[in-house]
Amino acid sequence: MNPPYTHLSLDERRELFRLRSAKIPMRVIAQRLNRHPSTLYREIRRNWFQDEEPLYRGYFHVAAHAMAHGRRARLGKLARQPALAAYVVERLQAAWSPEQIAGRLQIEPEGPGSVTHETIYAFVYSPHGKALGLFRHLPMARHRRRTRYARKPRGLTIPLENTIELRPPEIGARTSFGHWEGDLIAFRQDFGKANLTSLVERQSRYTILTRNPDRNATGVVAGVIGKLKALPALARQSVTFDRGTEFARYPLLKSKLGMDSYFCKPQAPWQKGTVENTNGRVRRFLSRDTDIAALPEEALLEICDRLNSTPRKCLGYRMPKEVLMTSLDSGLPRPCNPDQPRPGSP
Repeated sequence: MNPPYTHLSLDERRELFRLRSAKIPMRVIAQRLNRHPSTLYREIRRNWFQDEEPLYRGYFHVAAHAMAHGRRARLGKLARQPALAAYVVERLQAAWSPEQIAGRLQIEPEGPGSVTHETIYAFVYSPHGKALGLFRHLPMARHRRRTRYARKPRGLTIPLENTIELRPPEIGARTSFGHWEGDLIAFRQDFGKANLTSLVERQSRYTILTRNPDRNATGVVAGVIGKLKALPALARQSVTFDRGTEFARYPLLKSKLGMDSYFCKPQAPWQKGTVENTNGRVRRFLSRDTDIAALPEEALLEICDRLNSTPRKCLGYRMPKEVLMTSLDSGLPRPCNPDQPRPGSP
């Protein structure tokens, strides 16, 4: 029975380098090292040092030992590919999720390579990733991965009318453009009553944020009207809310914009999951401790642009603004007034 194979040691590589430099035949070197000649030929081929200067090309025992050790080290893909790791770190710092980064790499022909989102998570939570603090750039910024829990439902605040069950099927299937979801994003009461209304178009996931001084229903709905009126009529067909009292003046949407309003069932805000998901994305930039009343308008615009310029898996890793423009270009009339604000501007 043959003895088990063992890798060459540094001493054996040093002897191989010395004897080879002395022009000793390879079979003689193999006999002295008690190795098969094929093992030595393979060692030289795999650990041949390449350099731009021909004088420094060849087999060198120290370099060979480092190259062999590097191949056997149990390092992740990103640790072995610095260019790809730099790309991932840059996108994480730009608030892209690991899944968005991996998906975007699949459609970028000149990208630095490919990687799965699980590999990115492993890199983020590796000792190197923790030293860089990469977990702080993840959607939930957790020190370690945890299971997700459903949001607690809210109670009944609006009469049972225009329920989501009456909504046309094409809205739920996202086959029709111009159907929105809306929700209120609240902040700490210490800073006052100011809040945000988030609006998301279901098909493109295009996001609009508008600031409200309080939860007064008239002001909240007026803010929604002010943002959506800049869009063509076919791009603002309906909106779905939960049963919060801040949306009690929803009939104004019909009279001002011709938009139908639908409401989730009692204790079922998850039925407007698109805007609920978007609220979580907004929270990455605007925590509950944010003084939203003091936030500059330019900051809200920047957040909208950032959300709408981030690739989404559900869109085939296209960006929401790309999908929105495609839908508008497919036959929807554009606003003809150049003074009208563009969609999403706070």
